[in-house]
Amino acid sequence: MDFQSSLNKRNLIVLILIIVFAYFAFWMRMIPAEGLVSSAGVDLLGNDPWYNLREIEVMVSNSLQYPWFDPMTYYPYGTDNFWGPLFPMIASVMCILAGASTRPEIMYVSSFLPPLMAAAMVPVTYFVAERVYNWKAGLAAAFIVSFVGGQYFYRSLFAFVDHHIAEVFFSTLFCLAYIAYLVYVNKHPVDFRDKESLKIPALIAVGSGIAYTLGLYVMPTMALFALLVAIFTGLMFIINSYRNVSSEYLVLANTVTFLVAIAGLLVLGLHHSGTSMIRYSMGHVYAYLALIVGTLVLYGLRRALNEKPWHYYLGSVIAFGVVAIAFMIVAMPDFYGTFLSGLAGFFGYSAQLTTIEEAQNWSLDKAWSSFNVGIILMILGLFASVFLYLKEKKETFIFILVWSLLIIYSTTIQVRYEYYLGVNIAILTGILTACTLSYGWSEIEKILSGLKSEQQAPPQEESKKKGKGKNQPKALPKKKPVNSGKIIPFAAVVVFIAAFAYVMVPVDINTSEVMKNYGGMTYDWKEALEWFGENSPETGIDYYAIYDRADYTNPPESYGVMSWWDYGHWITFISERPPNANPFQEGVAGSNGAAAYFIQQSEEESNAILDNLNTRYVITDAEMDSGDGKFWAMSTWYDPEVQSAPYLEHFLNINSDNSYSVVTFYTPEYYNTMISRLHNFDGSMVDPSQVVYIEYVDGAAYGSPYPILSAATMLGFNEAEAKAEEFNAANAGTGKAAEILSWNVLVPDGKVPALQHYRLIHESPTNILEANNQDLKYVKVFEYVPGAVINGEGTIKIDLETGTGRQFSYMQESVDGRFIVPYSTTGANGDVMPLGDYTIVETGETFSVSEDAVMNGLTIN
Repeated sequence: MDFQSSLNKRNLIVLILIIVFAYFAFWMRMIPAEGLVSSAGVDLLGNDPWYNLREIEVMVSNSLQYPWFDPMTYYPYGTDNFWGPLFPMIASVMCILAGASTRPEIMYVSSFLPPLMAAAMVPVTYFVAERVYNWKAGLAAAFIVSFVGGQYFYRSLFAFVDHHIAEVFFSTLFCLAYIAYLVYVNKHPVDFRDKESLKIPALIAVGSGIAYTLGLYVMPTMALFALLVAIFTGLMFIINSYRNVSSEYLVLANTVTFLVAIAGLLVLGLHHSGTSMIRYSMGHVYAYLALIVGTLVLYGLRRALNEKPWHYYLGSVIAFGVVAIAFMIVAMPDFYGTFLSGLAGFFGYSAQLTTIEEAQNWSLDKAWSSFNVGIILMILGLFASVFLYLKEKKETFIFILVWSLLIIYSTTIQVRYEYYLGVNIAILTGILTACTLSYGWSEIEKILSGLKSEQQAPPQEESKKKGKGKNQPKALPKKKPVNSGKIIPFAAVVVFIAAFAYVMVPVDINTSEVMKNYGGMTYDWKEALEWFGENSPETGIDYYAIYDRADYTNPPESYGVMSWWDYGHWITFISERPPNANPFQEGVAGSNGAAAYFIQQSEEESNAILDNLNTRYVITDAEMDSGDGKFWAMSTWYDPEVQSAPYLEHFLNINSDNSYSVVTFYTPEYYNTMISRLHNFDGSMVDPSQVVYIEYVDGAAYGSPYPILSAATMLGFNEAEAKAEEFNAANAGTGKAAEILSWNVLVPDGKVPALQHYRLIHESPTNILEANNQDLKYVKVFEYVPGAVINGEGTIKIDLETGTGRQFSYMQESVDGRFIVPYSTTGANGDVMPLGDYTIVETGETFSVSEDAVMNGLTIN
């Protein structure tokens, strides 16, 4: 077999394996489709995919126009979309080509895009590793990337219709193009004095710029890869100076690549007036120009110091960096601020960010949970890349090292970057595999040739004649001894890869199986939002229209919907109503934010927030209400310093078997927050009944971060109050104390006043406290109303029944000789029915209240 036929055979095998790996990647990610698809559409995963589907619907309806401004979220301001049009445009084109026009069809077709992109990542990853090292590295990398887990796998599942997998795909495509440039110029050096030497490298650099631009069209975070190039460029100029090698190829690459990127950005348009790097703004233009200028300055310094020892150049580069930063601070403070804000956007961290799952720090536990043995392979791959660079002096290994270390660092700051890291794990594992295989190949060949010789050797026959005869077997060539030490590294890597696949593939399949039965939206939220969309007034905002911020004004009949930010996209997509807050964390912080609204202790202050935002409805759920759920996140956004401390108290409890557990109690401040008064008590006044009387000692003396419980008893409120006063007076200064708290969200530890302007209009069917023989529905919808005025003294009461059949009483104490009541007695309040008129408990007087009186603040008597 000649060399050409052998090469063709190898290429065919490689192609077949890549197709198999790509299909395997696609198949695993399609498993959720079996459980998520119904006649109503697809139960999308997560939060952001619901908004992506909204964009796709709008683009399909408007000839692929992208809604850069959207008044259907972050009401009343509207949002300027900060991610790009490429991902929803690809999905929209797929829908148009497939003839998908209805919502269920659009959801179904779009849900295929993430698994398809994950499959496309297989050949792209192969070519990256192949260009960096060889085809063996490419095959190993392609295999690993087909099943590598963590956020990379989850965000490429069927029904996770989000742009993250597109970010990974196009950023990897850019790295492939840049690496291809480096490989080419390594064999065909760039010389500015020879124009012919510039042509093909310049064309490859144009391709690199186009790939970068495509990534930028997906998401502005593509700027992270401009930072990668900047770090790589500075490092290579220093290394090339030490090696006395020309760096002209870097000047050509960066200038062409980022001029193309600037042109591409200007074609897309600048859609933000500031200089934020997480938006499509002039900040990107400034950054790319700075990268080009920085490259030229490094080149100029290199030429100026060409005859000097290399450490002169190193010192000059450091001095240039210091001077450049000082110059920006003094002469260009705005640009310096843009630079810092860009770094903060990518690597920033705060107390509020801890409430966002994808923005949390990456711990060793999370790393191992996501990638398992892949972490070991990644670390070994980094060492292999260093070894190969020292051996072969190819800058592609430096590029891989910088790329991988930058992504690793980014992931430690915010776990969301795991979806980038999966690719680096695959590439580094491919390099490690090929490196160890190359190291031990000569010994492996000895083993293979020995096996071949044994197979080809003729069977030995016993000679029929004594002495020498024709049938005497020929002597076999003497076997060369095998140095097993050179095979061990490759064998160990194969074992690690097998272990990685053995652990990760079942985890991936299990993740897909779980998602098949999970979806992104609970039944209760879907039921509540569908009801709300059908039973609330139109807003006057066309869900499918393209609006321009410059000439847009909210219609007079429009209004907002207050809920926690997690649910904003669901409200937009299912109810087609504009939420005040959304998963972009818009409308969350500040004096008019959702956190301030739900954590307020004063109805008047919360009402002022809704008035400022022109908001008419409030939607709550049990997670917002729970100390173990989203309440902590809301209180952290409201006050990052104290977080949930004023509302939740934690104690160390010594169990009967001498083990320890932490128990949580709710304070009076918790029960007076708006979220508790709405969701727990439906806005009604509540008198404390039984409370938890506790005694505890300061845990510091015992090495505990929590106070240690010494007693806990259920008592009536008055008895508990008297006992706590007596205990605290007798134990002042001893480290012992007593408090009145509660462990039950429906049993407050103090009096809770009524809300005057909120009426329950719908609740979802699931009772989350059914096991405790109590009734608390999962999702509730409230209407904010002026309320009717009834003059009188004492306590007023009305009995009501919800659409789920739950009966409850709304009670309110008079303030300044009057009641302001939110429920009508003459008809349904949403699907909550009055069971009679209002009655003043002390006098027995009854009052009928019309809907007109409630909605216009009329006085009844």
